[in-house]
Amino acid sequence: MDTRIAIIGIIVEDIDSTGVVNDILHDYSMYVIGRMGIPYREQDINVISIAVDAPSDVINTMAGKLGKVPGVSAKAMYSGASIQKEQG
Repeated sequence: MDTRIAIIGIIVEDIDSTGVVNDILHDYSMYVIGRMGIPYREQDINVISIAVDAPSDVINTMAGKLGKVPGVSAKAMYSGASIQKEQG
């Protein structure tokens, strides 16, 4: 199975959407390498960076679901290399 390393950048402008964002991240937690959240209180937004190791279609689906949440923007940035993992 080929996987990619990617960063998903998330900006949450509607604080009421954080529960939905966390639910989505929980659903994909097996792919998450790490997570960093920065509350930008002066602008009343949250900036979240998620590092993932997953197949490209999973990363695209995850970023798409996050981007469809009201008040949330999400984009994925991929590494150049794919990684071959043994299934098992």
